[in-house]
Amino acid sequence: MAAFETTGWLLDLYAGPTGEAVLWQLGEDGQRYRLTQDFPVTFYAAGSPARLRQLWRHLKAQPVPVRLERAERRDLFQPQPLEVLAVQVASPAAQPALFQRVAGLFPDLTFYDADLPLNLRHAARYNTFPLARCRVMADKQGRIQALETLDSPWDLDPCPPPLRTLTFQPDHDPFHAEPTHLMVRTARACYRLSLDSPRPLLINLRAILEREDPDLLLTLWGDGWLLPRLLELSKTWHIPLPLNREAGLEVVRKAEHTYFSYGQVIYRGPQVHLFGRWHIDGCNAMLFHDYAIEGVLELARVTSLPVQTVARVSPGSGISAMQMLTALRLGVLVPWHKQRPEDLKSALDLLHADQGGLIYQPLTGLHADVAEIDFISMYPGIMARFNISPETVGSERPTAELVPELGMVIDQERPGLVPQTLSPLLEKRLALKARLAELPDWDPRRLRYKACTSAHKWLLVTCFGYLGYKNARFGRIEAHEAVTAYGREALMRAKEAAEDQGFTVLHMYVDGLWVQKNGARRPADFQPLLDEIVTRTSLPIALEGVYRWVAFIPSRLDERIPVPNRYFGVFQDGSIKCRGIEARRGDTPSWIAGVQMALLEYLAQAPDAAALPDYTPGAVRILRRALADLHTGQVPLEKLLVSQKLSRDLESYRSPSPGARAAAQLAIAGKTVKRGQRVRFLFTLGRPGVHAWDLVRAFDRRAIDLAHYQDLLLRAAAAIFQPLGITEPALRLLILERATVKPLPLRRGGRSSGSGEYLIGASSEMPFVLTQEVNLAAGLL
Repeated sequence: MAAFETTGWLLDLYAGPTGEAVLWQLGEDGQRYRLTQDFPVTFYAAGSPARLRQLWRHLKAQPVPVRLERAERRDLFQPQPLEVLAVQVASPAAQPALFQRVAGLFPDLTFYDADLPLNLRHAARYNTFPLARCRVMADKQGRIQALETLDSPWDLDPCPPPLRTLTFQPDHDPFHAEPTHLMVRTARACYRLSLDSPRPLLINLRAILEREDPDLLLTLWGDGWLLPRLLELSKTWHIPLPLNREAGLEVVRKAEHTYFSYGQVIYRGPQVHLFGRWHIDGCNAMLFHDYAIEGVLELARVTSLPVQTVARVSPGSGISAMQMLTALRLGVLVPWHKQRPEDLKSALDLLHADQGGLIYQPLTGLHADVAEIDFISMYPGIMARFNISPETVGSERPTAELVPELGMVIDQERPGLVPQTLSPLLEKRLALKARLAELPDWDPRRLRYKACTSAHKWLLVTCFGYLGYKNARFGRIEAHEAVTAYGREALMRAKEAAEDQGFTVLHMYVDGLWVQKNGARRPADFQPLLDEIVTRTSLPIALEGVYRWVAFIPSRLDERIPVPNRYFGVFQDGSIKCRGIEARRGDTPSWIAGVQMALLEYLAQAPDAAALPDYTPGAVRILRRALADLHTGQVPLEKLLVSQKLSRDLESYRSPSPGARAAAQLAIAGKTVKRGQRVRFLFTLGRPGVHAWDLVRAFDRRAIDLAHYQDLLLRAAAAIFQPLGITEPALRLLILERATVKPLPLRRGGRSSGSGEYLIGASSEMPFVLTQEVNLAAGLL
């Protein structure tokens, strides 16, 4: 084959087995091209001249070819350039092992650019990223002579690649019951292959893989069960499966691990990565339920991380990759480990500086015609607008200025690394949201735009926390504190602007506020306030919507105590927004979450808050029907499942939680649940009170603890009825005593949640007015 030119999309990039970088391209002509490229990589070492000379001599004696030279590079936290030893390794595949040996022998040296992903190094040099459209000139052996990137990760409508997808899915959840068949789907056909006949299964799978030659293997339970099972069968029966496009390379299998982060125990399952094509497990991909494959591809574009990697790592890893890429392009050294400690502070300085976000206690109860106003990506916007970055906060440069509101010095002259990283991401998200606001509901682009903005949201939410993360390479707690200080100041200025224009501020929560004003019902009525807030804060802000009514719910333990992030409401277009209630919790049975949302959807039909009492009897009927379904066995067991995460190892529990008791049942049955994993179970009568769902043995439905599920449902329903004046004890009286309810005029807008009155007919047919005092008496009885 003579030298050729090809244009297409970059699918995969990795270190090849013979010392070169391997690139797979989806050609516009429908071909898949395997290309190679000479791509030496460099890491740096800093320290005393004597130790650097020793390192020089050691590296010269190694069998791995290296090129050594003295250089000056910029450390983000050093005022002057740093003298370093540059170690260039010809083979990117050999560099990681060489560096690990060096780091072990010279622990007193400081290393930079040592463990960077190959994709980031390539992106910094050639502006590539996953699915970038590239024009490549290659010789007849496929060695790249020239490479030009034709688009940008910040394009709003990139040309879609011609991906070929193959879906693998067992017919059952393998952790609940042993699957018997494997469902294989292509764009043209669907196959049902028996797992009980390994040899025909492997032969058929091999034929399908060779015929379809997919770019993406999309699986369910592929990382933890399916692909390991197929690889084991392939080895046993000596029938190779071409899972990789790269001949001669084994698939990469990464072990499971558990770690502690931000107060939570996080479990990451095992992983199976391929060469030359992608494998994504929908059950093991981070936030796949939120933004699906389009969001994963968008994350890969903007972070430059491999698709298989970015699908499984947290958004924090994505932000870290973006910062490292910015550093490489700016010529800034990326430290192997974080070097800068937190500045020394007195207890008074800590109390003043580290106050976090501003939260205002809401006025509990039901409120009509309320506008929710949100700053758009407030914290990332603050970093970009006010140049907050680890090297700009507390800077001693002459261009640094004291910010009186913060009591901090911030360099406003030289753009910081973090703002340069975030600015294009913020601009792209705002542009996509603007397009979404203009597109009609039927436009097919809406699905991709929503997935992309959701992926951007998670990156932007994480970037603030990552700024103060103790292990972040470019993190610094003082910059984190500066962002929250700006945020508190901006929210206070927004509050003052609202009150100056005659609005009542009902609630404020970190980056948003809820305001109300007599006569203000239309979005246009709030535009002058939005303009004034932008003027006072210099930050973009948007009207989330105007509620017909919104209810702020107090604590279940004490109704005098507001709960900042526990509310629900209905916008003027009929859409519902809820936070902090049972339907939003991951451990709520889906049946209870569904009934709670059914109640909200029914109440959302009320044209305004004044009409809510007329809808209360209907909501009570919905609840009664749901309880009747429970007691007559009409609710599927799957919808009664509770899912809880184990926060520790089983032997560490002194008083086992229901989830721990279910995990103990699984352990006896030979199924292990690790710390950080979720366990599913049903509440049952008698001891131990739970039945692990993934046990093999059959379950008798008569063992369900109906009374406990009834209590859980009534507790969830009470959250919806409480702002309407019906407390949980009164609701139990209504439902369990079969009382009737007739609405009286509803009083709204007080701090008390029991502000409504309802006429109740008890079984004695003696009516009484249900007030807070009667509710209390009912609870005592």
